[in-house]
This record gives sequence, C-alpha cells and structure tokens, in this order.
Amino acid sequence: MLEHGLEPDLPAAAAVQLRAINGPATERGPHIRDQRSLLWCSIDNDDSRDLDQLSVAQPLANGAVQILVAIADVDASVARQSPLDAHACRNSTSVYTAAQIFPMLPERLSTDLTCLAEGQERLSVVVDMTLTNDGSLGASDIYRAVVVNRAKLAYGSVARWLDGSAPPPPAIAAVPGMDRQLRIQDEVAQGLKRVRQAQGSLTLTTLEAQAVYQGSALIDLKPDENNRGKELIEFLMIAANGVVARFLESRGRASLRRALPAPARWDRIVALARGCGETLPAAPDARALNAFLSKRRQAAPAQFPDLSLAIVKLLGAGEYLLKRPGQPCAGHFGLALQDYAHATAPNRRFPDVITQRLLKAALLDAAAPYGDEELATLGEHCTRQERNAAKVERQVRKSAAALLLQSHLGEQFDALVTGASDKGTWVRISQPLAEGRVIQGFEGLDVGDTVRVQLSHTDVQRGFIDFVRLH
Repeated sequence: MLEHGLEPDLPAAAAVQLRAINGPATERGPHIRDQRSLLWCSIDNDDSRDLDQLSVAQPLANGAVQILVAIADVDASVARQSPLDAHACRNSTSVYTAAQIFPMLPERLSTDLTCLAEGQERLSVVVDMTLTNDGSLGASDIYRAVVVNRAKLAYGSVARWLDGSAPPPPAIAAVPGMDRQLRIQDEVAQGLKRVRQAQGSLTLTTLEAQAVYQGSALIDLKPDENNRGKELIEFLMIAANGVVARFLESRGRASLRRALPAPARWDRIVALARGCGETLPAAPDARALNAFLSKRRQAAPAQFPDLSLAIVKLLGAGEYLLKRPGQPCAGHFGLALQDYAHATAPNRRFPDVITQRLLKAALLDAAAPYGDEELATLGEHCTRQERNAAKVERQVRKSAAALLLQSHLGEQFDALVTGASDKGTWVRISQPLAEGRVIQGFEGLDVGDTVRVQLSHTDVQRGFIDFVRLH
C-alpha cells in the first residue's frame, strides 16, 4: 500500500479525532424527516459490516412503486478537511485484499457509528424514486431523514429464497411484512434490469476471486458469482445514482461524475464477435454489444464468464470527472447512461462522500463545499487511488494464488488471455481462479483467446505466476 501511495494505518491526528466521537451523529429539525417506521432493510455480502444503504418499497396506484434508498450520512460525523476526512481522501477507497481489509474509514465508524446498523437510528440522505409499471422513472426527490434498519440480509440467502430454492432467512421471517416488501423490491429491480438492457446496459458475468480459509489457512480462491440478491441492490443503486446526478444538474450545481468512455479497443471487441459468428458495427455501440452478449449467454453459458472478462478488459477502467452544469461530460458506456454519479457507498468510497456534501449543500441552497477546479483535482486523485487500490488487491490476490499453486509446478491448464501489450501477456485459469504471465510462446495472443498452458514458476512473495504456452 505504501508503495502505491496508500495509508495502511490511521494517522495520529485522525485517531485523536476518532476517540472524541462519542456516538452516532444526531440532528433533528423540519428539514429532516422521520422515516423510522418504514420497513427498511440492507442486503450485502455475508461478511459485510460497513452498511452504506437501505431500501424500502411502497406500492402506489396504477402499478407504480415508490422506491426509497437511504444512504448513510457519513458527512454528519466526518467533517470536511478534518484529520479523518484527510485520511479518507488520501486513500479514497477501502482496500479489500485476500489477507486483510483496510477500511477507508476506521471500523468504529464504518461498521458502527456511520453504518446503517440493524436496529439503530441513523441519519441518512434519502433518494426517493417513483417507478412506473413499465420500469421507467417518474418523479424523484432527495432529502434527509432518520431511519432504522429492520433486517440485515445477505445476497446469497436472499437470492436462494427469491429463486425458491430455500426458505426465507430468519431475519426476513422475524419482521412482519418484510417478505412481501422484498418481493416488491425484487420485481422493481428486475423491471429496471429489463429497461437498462433495452437501452444498452451491458449484461456481463465476471468471476471475482474470493479467498476461502480453513481456520487461518488459505485453501482456495473461488469465484464470487452474481445472483438475484445482488441484482436487486445493483439496479436500485444504479437508478439512485442517476437521480443524484440529475438532481445536482437541475440545481445548477457542479458534480463529480462516474464516467466510462466508449472503448478505445472496439476493433478487438468486433473481432471477438466475428470469431463467434456475429457482426458488430464499426463504431462503438452499446446496444449492439449487449445484444451480442445476450445471444452468447444463451448459446454458450459455460464460456460466458470468459467472454465477459475479455470484454471488461477491453472496455477499460472508469474514472471520476468534473461535470459543470449545462456542459457536456462523458457518460458511462457500460451502463448506457449519460448521467451517473457515485453516491451510495460513502463508508467505502470518497467520491460518494464528496457527492453527499454537494447534495446537502444543494438541499440548503448553500454554497458548494468544493469549487470546480477542486472537484476536477479530486476526481483525478480518486481515479488514481482507485487504480492503486486495485493494484494492491491484485498483488495480494496473486500472492495468494501463487501460494496455492506452488505445489502444482509442471501441471497443465486451460487458460483465457486477459491482457496483451508491450508489457506482457497474461492469462487466467479457473481452478484456483488465478492470473499469471505467459513467459514463452505468447506471440500472436490477444485478449479473449483461449490457450493451453503449463505452470513453470511461482514466487509467493512477489506474486509471480509464470506459464509457458503449449502448442
């Protein structure tokens, strides 16, 4: 982390500030609504404790549904330019490694005082959306409110219940009305998914390596696969983040947008489609790409994660950009959205804290806490630190994979080419889920190719996994 400009430890001044915080932020007044009685719930990973958002659904007339998303009010506890804020800004994101998590905010905040913890009253910023029966967005609003999380739920158990393969988790069964509440949210999320896909939002299945331990021993790296519980949150959050971006624009406010420009390597995506017997336009086209992806998911579901990974690599990385009101800004190609901000994870991402402060200033009709040039500089910094954090996570993941593979030297694997440039050629194997470099026979390989390789060398300390291509 230090090599990549990240702070693994909390600075002394921030620790002093943390000790002075006696409890969760409290604030009352006519500008803060009381929504404690609603059936709010959180859905996150099984082991997540830094809960950023809650959701609740309220049916309306004519098949419409009001969806509320409550976002933890981190700014109420962490003042701008304070030592804790400086540390959060320095890292800009939580760093999730196979060995240890380095939270952007100390755990006493992110998993307690600024967390939307089950059964606790918390301040929040609420994104209020009305979705019509065809999945399109109607009216929307943003305001502050006090909320209480009624049920802390996990993606996997919610997904199995929604799919009908398991009974409801105990936390659902314990709260009268929560089962119907979640089914409404799921129905709305699936409707949003259909709308997003029709507009060109890319449907991808990527496999993220998740460390599996037996006691303190690492025993495997398994894919963390998508499911219906994750989709429920994903599509509600995409909708909420779009509302946030448009709200700031409507108030004549500058914002920090999450952008993903059209892919520079579209020609390679076209070539991959051609290899599957499909034709894509010569110019980047999200709808055409998503139609191709949907066909491949149906035609070759077992190979779809590999195709998805190749497409993700070719799309490139997202970035944070200043958006001045009334002026154009790059949209998000992967989501097929022109207006998109990050706002729903302020315990984990600093751009969301920035956006929260911009929202609260706009609600009060007060001066913006950040000037345009400062926003632009922060956007560049957060983009850079996000990529540095990804490098750290990838490095530790490689060391973990090298540890698992060191007893398999000489064995052969089927692999997918995930990177090809002047810096080298990389491939991914599936068991364990690991990525390594092709040091011999890499000539002519490109992203998306499949190849047979042999493991030739590992270095746990440096995270090196070397393969040679078999002809």
